[in-house]
Amino acid sequence: MQQNENIDERFMRMALQEAQQAAQADEIPVGAVVVCQNRIIARAHNLTETLCDVTAHAEMQAITSATNNIGGKYLTDCTLYVTLEPCTMCAGAIGWAQISRLVYGASDPRRGYSSIAPNALHPRTQVTTGILADECTAFIQDFFKKKR
Repeated sequence: MQQNENIDERFMRMALQEAQQAAQADEIPVGAVVVCQNRIIARAHNLTETLCDVTAHAEMQAITSATNNIGGKYLTDCTLYVTLEPCTMCAGAIGWAQISRLVYGASDPRRGYSSIAPNALHPRTQVTTGILADECTAFIQDFFKKKR
């Protein structure tokens, strides 16, 4: 279990690097990476302001990039690491992409899928929560404190 936690933390730190890029672009700082066989096949961060697109969440960008990378629409052997709990829209996309595992850092009690649509993910998707939760939470809270 310790080895799995270290791997999860390593990839979550990479997602945090993506979140940092989002913050530098004045986007809500959410980052995501898609991993397949311990190899990153996609990296992404929020682009909703840059693209003027409410659907351009980090998870959506990562899923699109990953499916383009592997040449298919299903990510059945992949893990998605994301710094913030996915919203309902992203959870639906994660479900449709049949991602095997979702790992997220900070919970989102107001907009997260688990309180709004807990069955949005594919039934076989395994979920791990709270990886680097304090760092992920602090990062997004600091961003909004600076905005106010």
